[in-house]
Amino acid sequence: MFLVITLSGALFLLLAATRVPSIIKYFGNLQAAKHSEDLRPKLPSAARNITDNYNHLFEQPTLFYALVTYIYLMQHVDTIHLYLAWLYAALRAVHSVIQITSNNVSYRALMFIGSGACLMFMIAKEILFFLS
Repeated sequence: MFLVITLSGALFLLLAATRVPSIIKYFGNLQAAKHSEDLRPKLPSAARNITDNYNHLFEQPTLFYALVTYIYLMQHVDTIHLYLAWLYAALRAVHSVIQITSNNVSYRALMFIGSGACLMFMIAKEILFFLS
């Protein structure tokens, strides 16, 4: 879980480093960024990729945080859960690298599907625990 949290922090720093100068360059002040839907189309592509990726880290990963916390609190942590959690975190990190560099959607989709599959396997494992 800490890897995904660290990734979110690193993307925040990258977002700040790239977005604020772009806002100032194109608009002269930060007030022009009060509505992100107006700002995004005017940002350079690389800055938009970083912004989009930062937002993505607050979508699917929130389920990951809840799930690993639940598994820990229920004392269901085992080798399978650990491998799936680390694989999830690694796939999300690769997804981020792809999105902020080449932004190849085909490769990103593979990482998204793979990370989602990790979550689904972890959830299925918990369901099986209660059914047995």
